[in-house]
Amino acid sequence: MDLLGVVTVISLFVSFFLAFFLLTVKTAHKNSNRIFSFFLIISAIDISEPLISLITDRPSNIGMFRNTVAFLQIPAFYLYVLSVCYSDFKWKSKYLSHLIPFLIVNLVLAPRFYSVDLASKLDFIVNRQNMMELQFTHWLFHFQIVSYFTAVFLLLRKAKKLYLENNSGESLNSYHWLFQFTSVLGVFYLVVILKNIFKFSDYPYISDWIKIVILVSQLFIICWYLYKALNNPGLFRNIDSKLKLVSDLILEENKIDPETLNEDLLKLKKYMFDEKPFLNPALTIQDISKEMNVPVRELSVLINHQLGHHFYDFVNTYRIENAMEMLKDSTKSKVTILEILYEVGFNSKSSFNTAFKKHTGNTPTEYRKSL
Repeated sequence: MDLLGVVTVISLFVSFFLAFFLLTVKTAHKNSNRIFSFFLIISAIDISEPLISLITDRPSNIGMFRNTVAFLQIPAFYLYVLSVCYSDFKWKSKYLSHLIPFLIVNLVLAPRFYSVDLASKLDFIVNRQNMMELQFTHWLFHFQIVSYFTAVFLLLRKAKKLYLENNSGESLNSYHWLFQFTSVLGVFYLVVILKNIFKFSDYPYISDWIKIVILVSQLFIICWYLYKALNNPGLFRNIDSKLKLVSDLILEENKIDPETLNEDLLKLKKYMFDEKPFLNPALTIQDISKEMNVPVRELSVLINHQLGHHFYDFVNTYRIENAMEMLKDSTKSKVTILEILYEVGFNSKSSFNTAFKKHTGNTPTEYRKSL
């Protein structure tokens, strides 16, 4: 077995191992795990070609079908991101529409490949550069990659904005991680596109070299995901898909009376000062709405639009102000910064330092020393 075969075997083992782990681990978020397991299994099938070629080098219906399974990869990843972003994600029959490209490709290949004899199949593969079906398949695959990754990045952008407008917790790190993972996968699939372009050019051997790079890269990407998954089991799932962005709320016909907003602002400031709800690390705008008896819509427009701050930054401002008071208090000079950040509502040192420096221009340590 050559190097390509060895890398393929390792990649398949890691992919199936992680898929098995995700399917069997006990969690309340089974949908996300199942979808990503499906993505891993489909990806493993897609990269198994070097092993299959050791068994037979003849074109077959199963071999071609294995190639078309790649059309299920990106839709599966999109649904995975969707399931992770929204806490109320449920499987819907409309998601079956993501199968359409996969079905179209197989229908296109049926007349001149699936339904013909071996000699015709062989001729089809030998002359693949002139076969409209294969050219259509590759262009459709490239279009699918660009379309779905655009959709994923737009989805992440909206979900992050909804989170900032409605939550004050520390789940932003998960958004950053998923954005990084999506970016890495995006680059990976751009390399796949490059491989396919060379496959239909006058330099097909370059495509073979890129294939080795893809296999090695996929192995590292899977291992990276496994490392992240084991170290960060609690991905964010704090957004309700029914929530609306403030930019959409202010465009609605039933405008909120400015006088009502001013009254709510005074009421909000008093509530934040008296009750100190920001001490709750998982505070949401829905929590404040319930306690103040003010509609979420009015509160969201007030904070995220009128005050010009995301709810996330709005709450952190109160936390930082409270932390500053504690740092100034000489009787609390023995209290560590770590203890202070937990006491004021943060649960991450990095997020506390970032918010503190954004608010004061100094780190907590520098601020304490300057007093």
